[in-house]
Amino acid sequence: MIIRRYLVKQVVSTSLVVVALLTLIMMGGQLIKQFGRAAMGRVDPSILLSIIGFRLPEFLTLILPLGFFIGLMLVFGRLYVDHEMAVLNGSGISRIQVARLLIPLTIVYLFVQSALMIWISPWGIRQYEQLVSTQAVRTGFDLVRPREFISSGAYTIYAGSLSEDRKNLKDIFFYQRAEKEGKPDVMILAKEATRVEMANETASVVDLVQGRRYEIYPGTPKYSQTEFQTYRLRLENNKEAKFESDEVEALSIGKLLENKDDPVIQSELGWRLFVPFSMIVALMLATALCEVSPRQGRYLKLFPALLIFASLIVALMAIRTRISKDEVGIWAYPAILLFYAIAAALFSRKQKLAPKIKKQIQRVKS
Repeated sequence: MIIRRYLVKQVVSTSLVVVALLTLIMMGGQLIKQFGRAAMGRVDPSILLSIIGFRLPEFLTLILPLGFFIGLMLVFGRLYVDHEMAVLNGSGISRIQVARLLIPLTIVYLFVQSALMIWISPWGIRQYEQLVSTQAVRTGFDLVRPREFISSGAYTIYAGSLSEDRKNLKDIFFYQRAEKEGKPDVMILAKEATRVEMANETASVVDLVQGRRYEIYPGTPKYSQTEFQTYRLRLENNKEAKFESDEVEALSIGKLLENKDDPVIQSELGWRLFVPFSMIVALMLATALCEVSPRQGRYLKLFPALLIFASLIVALMAIRTRISKDEVGIWAYPAILLFYAIAAALFSRKQKLAPKIKKQIQRVKS
């Protein structure tokens, strides 16, 4: 149908522009934050774009529904302002029928949102955490700057001077926090250090000269000291190792289903399964709240409608927190969506309901 193609083209183009703008704003803030970390020596500048790319799906899970709703409101508002809706109504096509023409597009957006939340976003979070974890080890000596303490993961490194090729360092201070409780922290002081290039090596290798190695047990006076003439230090880079995340947002859908009795798992599982249906609620709310007169302009109801849809997202996030604390069940997700859907249906029928209610009130008074 020509009308459907026209509406789909308008909604898709408008919503994508809104999504791109919101993404640019949100990711711009993240990029500035990562640039700050790179300037402080905590992140290798070469991986900044990778970090932003892996975090992008996580942001899109919230941006896409909002962009779709704003796109619907702008397109519907323009139809009213340009009298196109009046022409459609005169041709026998009501506002509800116009919304029905957009149901296939809404389902497409729903599937895209589901793919983002169920598979793509958790994968991106896992890749981001793996990148940060391996970067903390891999870049310990790569980020060294003369006369500055550089913290990278469990390591803190200081060098009094550094050669231009970054292979020779002098006046070295190295501190490594223990990975497990009960194990000692390691502190090394050395006059010189030379980085060793080794083929097929998955670790940063450094030869230290004329120094001391201390094993320190935090909170106790116990320690051990060893002097050395040469000492080879290997910082393991588990780049090829399998990475397992403890963050529930990074868990695959299969692992969530395996532990679905846990309240925190239930909150995350419900979040991924039910939030995509906010696309359908977005279509219903936009249909109910979009009507404006040509003199009012299409932006008149955009802000209050945006607040209503934002309240839906906030309510879902609040339910997520309540479920994780075992205060309510996973049924709260569909309950919130159903409440907003019913409210949208009532709003869309207000023009038909208002005269009937007015007549009933007049009958009661008479």
